[in-house]
Amino acid sequence: MKLIIHGGFFSESSTSDETKKAKQEAMSSIVLASFDYLKSHSALETVVYAVSLLEDDPLFNAGIGSQIQSDGKIRMSAALMDGGSMKMSGVINIEEVKNPIQVASVLMKEDDRIVGGEGATRYAREHGFEVFSTEIPQRRAEFEAKVKANGQGTVGCVAIDAEGKIAVATSTGGKGFEIPGRISDSATVAGNYANSFCGVSLTGVGEDIVSGAVAAKIVTRVTDGFTIEEAFQKTFAELKPFDGFAGAIGIDYRGNIYHMDSHPKMVFASFDGNEVEVFE
Repeated sequence: MKLIIHGGFFSESSTSDETKKAKQEAMSSIVLASFDYLKSHSALETVVYAVSLLEDDPLFNAGIGSQIQSDGKIRMSAALMDGGSMKMSGVINIEEVKNPIQVASVLMKEDDRIVGGEGATRYAREHGFEVFSTEIPQRRAEFEAKVKANGQGTVGCVAIDAEGKIAVATSTGGKGFEIPGRISDSATVAGNYANSFCGVSLTGVGEDIVSGAVAAKIVTRVTDGFTIEEAFQKTFAELKPFDGFAGAIGIDYRGNIYHMDSHPKMVFASFDGNEVEVFE
């Protein structure tokens, strides 16, 4: 049993040392709580649990604390993938729910598993998700001042359980000031992908991640015999011609954990039952 989580990129010079420390402490706490949960739950259940905790923390750009789009509204996206069944479910541009990843989890049982916009929000209401504003004062102040705080904020988790099953979940509050209707990478196979060989979650600039088909490429390469390190290295090398901005976490079927970013200051935490690693 192992898991790794990410909390997006620090916003370079605008992120204080105090905020960085708070994020690192939050990541450490969440990865430990999630590993404890993994002891008695499947990888699929655990990634939803871990990402829900990240969505609940206003330090991160997902769920509570999500960015505001150019029309003044918050729209969030999230996705979940079960490596064993190869089923993916997700919501795109959902509004006023506390935990988009939990809506994605409910969708896993449907034939239509990725739902967007008004349909996603309506589905959430029909399945007991109450109206909940994820806006925090900091985001409104940034919006009114036209300050784009951090366009590379996404959270995610990859886990492998005691049965060797892999799952991945990813959630984002968007990049801020985007055109309403923009689709991020988080609810696509570029940003969130898993099979029985590997699972990968991304953060960064969604357009770059989609252009590089990053998560799907890494997982496919591991499936085809690359080591997880080789798969990450080759895929990230393919981002260089257009200076792609991305960070990724992954676990393979042997339990190897790997992470990589094309630009510095991405925050991760992993736990293998022995030692917590929190890094940026």
